[in-house]
Amino acid sequence: MLVTVDTGGTKTLVAGFGRDGQIGRTIKFPTPRKQDDYVTLLREILQENYGHEKVEAIVVALPGIVNNGIAVWCNNLGWKNFGAEKALAGVLGDAPVLIENDANLAGLAETRTLKPSPVSVLYVTVSTGIGTGIITNGRIDPGLRKSEGGRMLVEFDGVVREWESFASGKAIYATYEKYARDITSKRTWHQIADRISRGFLAVVPLLQPDVIVIGGSIGTYFDRYGEHLEEILREKLPAHIPCPRLRQAKHPETAVIYGCYYYALDFLSDK
Repeated sequence: MLVTVDTGGTKTLVAGFGRDGQIGRTIKFPTPRKQDDYVTLLREILQENYGHEKVEAIVVALPGIVNNGIAVWCNNLGWKNFGAEKALAGVLGDAPVLIENDANLAGLAETRTLKPSPVSVLYVTVSTGIGTGIITNGRIDPGLRKSEGGRMLVEFDGVVREWESFASGKAIYATYEKYARDITSKRTWHQIADRISRGFLAVVPLLQPDVIVIGGSIGTYFDRYGEHLEEILREKLPAHIPCPRLRQAKHPETAVIYGCYYYALDFLSDK
């Protein structure tokens, strides 16, 4: 069995997978704001639900920069220099604990659904914050795995600010006082597409990905803004920079869990 943990800014999702990719029962709980509380609760849940199973690997996704098993900074949780791998070591016997950025893992999962597999994929999750994952030749790009696209500095409303500060789900709710599911106005969705486009216009000329996949809670409503977003990119990108293909995530809100599964498979096959 492979155990996967998607730690989000507001909720955490735990699931077990068989080697064949069959997902088992899922467990969801609010993400504790304190690192110690998170570790204590997660250890209890893992031991209670999987302590009797033969677990080959545990993959834990965290919403921030991850380096050598340490969450250097998780913006929406306020966690800094969190030694997650060490804190969770031994939770299920000798099963290795692997720590990775959530957007990287989601991008890995979504790339595996694309046939044929593109050379370069930019995955963007637009949820509480904005996260990015860059997948090259079917693997998380080792040179760009610490990229934090949501923290890019771009101009909006005459002010240079972080992309996620005005285009994330949290920012959209603060601006329109509605959750995405309740927004029906085409005009509002056109405005949201404009907000999202600002980051893409900055990063596409640099990375020139073949495909952009949009996930997260805002990715769920891709059909409401995707066409207009593509129109903006085609209009604004330089003529010699091709507009990537835009795709809605196949699993907009569960891609991270599936990415954990693929990451575990890759780890075990590379041993």
